[in-house]
Amino acid sequence: MKKPALIALATLASGTFALSSLTAQGQVPGSVEISRVQAGDYALDSSHTQVGWEVSHFGFNDYFGLFGDIEGTLSLDPANVEAAQFDITIPITSVAVSSDGLRDHLLRAGKDGAEPDFFGPDPAPARFTSSSVRQTSDTSAVVTGQLAMNGNTGPVTMLVEFTGAGQNPMNQAATVGFHGRARIDRTRWGIDYGAPAVGTTVDLKISAAFEKR
Repeated sequence: MKKPALIALATLASGTFALSSLTAQGQVPGSVEISRVQAGDYALDSSHTQVGWEVSHFGFNDYFGLFGDIEGTLSLDPANVEAAQFDITIPITSVAVSSDGLRDHLLRAGKDGAEPDFFGPDPAPARFTSSSVRQTSDTSAVVTGQLAMNGNTGPVTMLVEFTGAGQNPMNQAATVGFHGRARIDRTRWGIDYGAPAVGTTVDLKISAAFEKR
């Protein structure tokens, strides 16, 4: 067995042992304590970061979907939160919904050379880059930035809540987590299909974990 594989197995075994120990002691690795946040550069934990979306279905009820496989970076200093910078990339092709037919429609090419109803079969990833962070409490902030999606770019404001920091027991990485909420008008990004019968307002819910590099 090659050395990288041995290292990976050793790391996994160590993480599993640490997790078992914490579980036996009834401990949770992360907590909402500012003192546990380490300053530095972070990368998104893609396996545990999600962007959920919600849109009205004909005014009858709301429909939910999810994006995953998200990548990004965060520069953070708990002593100067307003200097924080986010750069997040969301692959549109990762979209998950409960209807296979809807997923096919979201990623379907336009008919006879026309523009697709939604994103098309090979959409570029969406990207959010922050431009300002305004701290509103010890654990919350308003993050403003630009969202590039579907060939269009426009401003987005997110309400962000710090949800925990500590050491990931599986890989020992210093980790920090956030929940975010935003509301966008999809037509601003050229996604007009079915409007207004299918709601134009899309509520976004973000759950993100970042690991220190």
